[in-house]
Amino acid sequence: MSTANYDLIVIGAGSAAREGANRAAKEHGAKVALIERERWGGSCPNVACTPTKAYLVAADLAHDINTLADKLGIEVGPAATNLAKVRARKETLKKPQTKWVEDLEAGGFDTYAGEASFVDPHTVRVGHTELTTARILIATGSRTAVPPVEGIDQIDWLDHVTALDLEELPDALLIVGAGAVGLEFGQAFSRFGSKVTLVDALDEIAPQSDQHAAMELREALEAEGIEIILGSFVQKVEARDGRHVATITPREGGMEQEVEFDRLLLASGRRPNIEELNLEAAGVATYKLGIVVDERMRTNVPGIWAAGDVNGQAQFTPVAQYQAGIAVEDMYRPGHGPAADYTVLPTAIFTDPELAGVGLTQMAAEEHGFEAETVTHPLAYVRRASYTDAKHGLYKIVFERRSRRVLGLHVVSPGASDIVQGLAISLRLGVTVDEFADAHHTFPTFGEGVKAAAERARVTVTA
Repeated sequence: MSTANYDLIVIGAGSAAREGANRAAKEHGAKVALIERERWGGSCPNVACTPTKAYLVAADLAHDINTLADKLGIEVGPAATNLAKVRARKETLKKPQTKWVEDLEAGGFDTYAGEASFVDPHTVRVGHTELTTARILIATGSRTAVPPVEGIDQIDWLDHVTALDLEELPDALLIVGAGAVGLEFGQAFSRFGSKVTLVDALDEIAPQSDQHAAMELREALEAEGIEIILGSFVQKVEARDGRHVATITPREGGMEQEVEFDRLLLASGRRPNIEELNLEAAGVATYKLGIVVDERMRTNVPGIWAAGDVNGQAQFTPVAQYQAGIAVEDMYRPGHGPAADYTVLPTAIFTDPELAGVGLTQMAAEEHGFEAETVTHPLAYVRRASYTDAKHGLYKIVFERRSRRVLGLHVVSPGASDIVQGLAISLRLGVTVDEFADAHHTFPTFGEGVKAAAERARVTVTA
């Protein structure tokens, strides 16, 4: 058994892991070891953010050709998707695994391929090597959670990873889960040509979003022919007459229904990658969503931090990087670094139209005890929407009644992610709804709707 000592050991090689390693090395001169068992670079560039968005771009182009080209005077034939070619292009966007390792080692990191396992709070074993350190960052990410569906173990189900390797389009795709992953994949495959059905146990899609905004997006998706079944579970799946059949059961009782499908995609949740770490040997506490951490990403064991999906707090790539930065600051400046703050966290679902939000939803504002008011403006009233006949979308501002301070902004429109990102900092600085109304805006843009919504708020209070 060989041994090696480091200033910092990072378990994982995804967004949080690489951010933490880079910060420790560049800002504190740390000697860093990176351990990865499966995928150098992590999920985002390999099987999530980058490849998924490549599929969405292809799906949007096919949809625009088939729905807009003739209206705009563009003479083309109907667009048909060659899924094998879409997949092939997606593969060209990925960095080869050997290149990942080469680049990491060129950056001064030692890389270890294999399963990491704790020996004690300061020792990690990888294969026949034991690594020791005073500081460990766990950033092992998460994977698809498999729901308790009868017969699921007999189905060759898909998730966001394997769905991107399909080369033949399924005639009928059943998706379990109507969060960001289910919605993005559902619309993409529907626009490619599959008959898509989405099932979710909750009463509305996009459960982390403002309900009004989520409803607007749902109506847009249903208008495209995507079937969405809410408040229901997939109770059972089985093979029948060369196809598959799912039994859908309402959550609160009622008539069951059957849905035929060719492929099943699971998108109903994530599980932290912690089982093989032997956390018991280090005494690290866990809970249902992952490793327990405080506001500085500290675990209950001194010298061990956890960042990214593995702690289950907010599973987004920028948040993973943000958390890793907080962890490293705490490692080298204990008690003096920043604490995590998610109050102004912009998020987006990259459907068409996009759904994006920052700050509090209407429901969350009320739960926090604010005397909250809301104002909305329809996308159809925005000039630029008329250029593409866009009908579904809205701009919603949640604000405090007395101070007029904006508590949340929720947008359903093309480019909603850019609109929300651009205005996120203003919420942190305490912008009021009246300042939104007074602000200059570029015309014509989809962002015009935010100003229009704010002007509606002023008319309301004046009246």
